[in-house]
Amino acid sequence: MTKQQHLGVVGAGAWGTALACAARRAGSRVTLWAREADTVEVVNERHENPVFLPGVALDPALAATTDMAGLNACDVVLLVAPSAFLGRVCETLAPYLSERSAVCVCTKGIERDTGRLMTDLAADHLERDGICALSGPSFAAEVAAGLPTAVTVAGSEPQVARITGALAGPTFRIYQSDDVTGIEIGGAVKNVIAIACGIAMGCGLGHNARAAVISRGLNEMARLGAALGARRETLMGLSGLGDLVLTCTGKLSRNLTFGQGIGRGDTVGELLAGRASVVEGAVTAPAVVALAQRLGVEMPIASAVDDVLAGRLDVAEAIEALLARPMGQELT
Repeated sequence: MTKQQHLGVVGAGAWGTALACAARRAGSRVTLWAREADTVEVVNERHENPVFLPGVALDPALAATTDMAGLNACDVVLLVAPSAFLGRVCETLAPYLSERSAVCVCTKGIERDTGRLMTDLAADHLERDGICALSGPSFAAEVAAGLPTAVTVAGSEPQVARITGALAGPTFRIYQSDDVTGIEIGGAVKNVIAIACGIAMGCGLGHNARAAVISRGLNEMARLGAALGARRETLMGLSGLGDLVLTCTGKLSRNLTFGQGIGRGDTVGELLAGRASVVEGAVTAPAVVALAQRLGVEMPIASAVDDVLAGRLDVAEAIEALLARPMGQELT
């Protein structure tokens, strides 16, 4: 008889809660760590997470806690804190994390000041190697509802196998890769490109423009990945093209709807005020651009998004600058 896996999820936002649901369907015992005591209370007593994942009934066997010591016995630990807080969360987790736990980062982003990817950030704060990454086209609400979803987990084969065993199921399919850098670049850059798509839609630029932004954005993603040693084919898979298409077209995309608001003339402050969930593309845009500049990689769409969000250009000026760029070879 196969031993039941114990999976810990660090972060009880929409994505963390959805992954906890997938793990329960896979038959794992699940402990969900949340910073907020009221979130823990409502998950344990009412079996829901109305602030971050409203309308979803949670498995009564899903246990939430504010005590990271409860993660010590986990076979697998998923890190799902927002990118801006992941380092701090890992510092808190480090004393309680078992050496035998397989660790997987499910947060998408790049650290602004250092350009570190999330697995590198986690490895530094946890003082351990072999950390995996999970990414792919996956709206949290659909994963929580058990709708068919496919993602990729990248890392060393033994660790990836353990994570897959604790999390995968018939409607949550996990494909394997060893290209951690490629998986992470896809997950980080697609959020920035989705904001650009939203801006184009909010301005009424049409479907042709959105398709152009997706295609040229994919090229920017691939160039940055290549400069960091990622394989181009990884960016053509689930965590690159797949996630980019979903985030740039799906109505559940926070980054897309945020961009639409910018395109309609709303301010960044107005759009972020009162949000429970993070718009990762807004956080990641300056980090992506800074990293690209250090590496000498041209990313005009990402740069335009960063300029607009920082107030250096208005939307009309950013669009005019992009349309004035010289037309050269498509795939460079």
